[in-house]
Amino acid sequence: MDQLSDLKLSRRDLLIASAVTATASAVPSLAVAAAADPAPAPAAPAPVIAGVTMRINGKQQQLQVDTRTTLLDLLRENLQLTGTKKGCDHGQCGACTVMVDGRRINACLTLALMHEGAEVTTIEGVGAPGKLHAMQQAFIKHDGYQCGYCTPGQICSALAVIEEIKQGLPSHVSASLTEKPLLTPTELRERMSGNICRCGAYSNIIDAITEYANGAGASA
Repeated sequence: MDQLSDLKLSRRDLLIASAVTATASAVPSLAVAAAADPAPAPAAPAPVIAGVTMRINGKQQQLQVDTRTTLLDLLRENLQLTGTKKGCDHGQCGACTVMVDGRRINACLTLALMHEGAEVTTIEGVGAPGKLHAMQQAFIKHDGYQCGYCTPGQICSALAVIEEIKQGLPSHVSASLTEKPLLTPTELRERMSGNICRCGAYSNIIDAITEYANGAGASA
C-alpha cells in the first residue's frame, strides 16, 4: 500500500496510457484483416486511340494517337520534330510556339485531335542547316540567342508577328484599332512578350526582327 500510495497518476497520464494500450491491441488485428481481405487495386482505364491527319512542314501525316496527346507531344514524340521545345508545359514561356494555319499558338495547350486537316509549321519547316530562312540568319547575325533553347519558338513567333502587322492586327500598345500598326520596338516587344528568353537576349531579338522586317527577307 505504501508503494501504491507513492504512485501519482494524473488524469491526463491515465488517458494517454489507455490510448497507447488500445492502439497496440488494435494494430495487429487490423493488419490481419488487411492481409485476409486486401482491397483490389483499381484498373487503369485503357487509352482511347483516334486517328488524325494534318500537313506538317509540307508533308501529309496520318497518325494514330491517344486522344489526350497534345500537339507538342505529337510533334516531339510521334514525329521526332524536337526543334519545338517543351518549356513550362503551361503556355507561359512560348518555347513550344508553332504556326497552325498561319497563326502562332502554344503547342502545349492544344490537343492534336483539335487540328484535323490543319497546316502546321515548326522550326524544321522554317529553314534547315545550309538553307536557313532570312529570319534565322538575322537571329544569328544579331546574336538573338544564347543557350538557344527558346530560339525555335522565338523565330516562329517573330515570323507570325510580321504577318500580324502586315494584316493590320492591333496589339495592346497600338495607337489605333483601325489604322495599320507601325513596326516599332515597342510594338515588337509587346507582341513578343509571350516568348520568354531566360538568357535575356531581348534587345538582340528585336534588332533581328527589325532587320528582317525592313530588309528583303520580309518577303521570303
